[in-house]
Amino acid sequence: MIRQRASVWLGAIALGFLLLRPSLPGRAQTQPASSAPSSTARPVGTVKAVNGDVITVTTDAGKEINVQVQSYTRILHPAPGQKDLKDAPSLPLAELQPGDRMIIRGNLANDGKSIIASSLLVMKKADIQQRQEQEREDWQKRGVGGLVKAVDPASGRVSLQSGAPGANKTINVQVSKGTIIRRYAPESVKFQDAKPATLDQIKPGDQLRARGTLSADGNELSAEEIVSGTFRNIAGTIAAVDPGSSTINVNDIFSKKPVGVKVTPDSQLRKLPPMLAQRIAARLKGAAPEANGNNQSAPSGADQNHAEGPRRGTADLQQMLSRLPAVSLTDLQKGDAVMLVTMQGGSGSALNAVTMLTGVEPILTASPNEGAAILLTPWTLGSQAGEAAAQ
Repeated sequence: MIRQRASVWLGAIALGFLLLRPSLPGRAQTQPASSAPSSTARPVGTVKAVNGDVITVTTDAGKEINVQVQSYTRILHPAPGQKDLKDAPSLPLAELQPGDRMIIRGNLANDGKSIIASSLLVMKKADIQQRQEQEREDWQKRGVGGLVKAVDPASGRVSLQSGAPGANKTINVQVSKGTIIRRYAPESVKFQDAKPATLDQIKPGDQLRARGTLSADGNELSAEEIVSGTFRNIAGTIAAVDPGSSTINVNDIFSKKPVGVKVTPDSQLRKLPPMLAQRIAARLKGAAPEANGNNQSAPSGADQNHAEGPRRGTADLQQMLSRLPAVSLTDLQKGDAVMLVTMQGGSGSALNAVTMLTGVEPILTASPNEGAAILLTPWTLGSQAGEAAAQ
């Protein structure tokens, strides 16, 4: 799951930082004429190494640059969440470490590979981790997730089907002008790769996760942030495994067609222990009448967690999945029963595996449709979004 991204805090104070001038109190020296700066630069990136007064930074654009710290360079270290830089304390150069994040203001040298820094705004790695943990907890406490039923851009409302089969609940997510809307990139399930989006890009059938203020009855959520994407559930048996290309072919019981799936370094591969798979299968058999609307009795046991709403049910489910034993591509064999959540890997490429569960034969035998829905909807979107908001 990303896993690091620039926090909302970074973006919120960036504008104010760019207004800083190099001629600050106690730093009034001018830039050396020999530097011959050619243009201004304001990259954002992560510290890779510090060697004397030269900081090697990997920018968010994927380039590596050398940041030259001068005697007049001011290094600021605002507290997590601090947006006003007026009282931000200075940070000694010696305290910079790999993994720290920074916004750089300075002049690009003639070589195009180094920047003569006038100001640096630093977020320590520990601060970022603390911020991410806070966001993770907030997504878990105030987040809802599920499948999009309908979208009304005119009213700014998204109807979300949340919960497990037999306990489905419709939540109306209200979007305002201040709501941050993101959409997962076609080739990535990392939260930090999600792109700014608009409400009309969200379609019925999409997976969606939102956080905000939930009404007392749990039916309405005023969204502060939304992330969505188009994903596909696959369940069936493995027809072939190709470790060389990191792909598997699955005979999908939903489409009745073979499907190629690529396993990436970001794919989550887990195995259900036999006893747990049998228990889930037994519950599915018992829940089948209720899921079809023929039995209105209250669910019990694990199913009751889902009936209590998306907060507890989804969180419990994702915690269970994260604790399952991990498997690798080489552990898979032809004929193994699997359930997957996938996304399109790019133009013309195979589907990428987001989550894959093995050891699910009892579940597919009992009820493949219900099993896939309970275990893989809304997949790991809740934990992804909360990871650093999410990695």
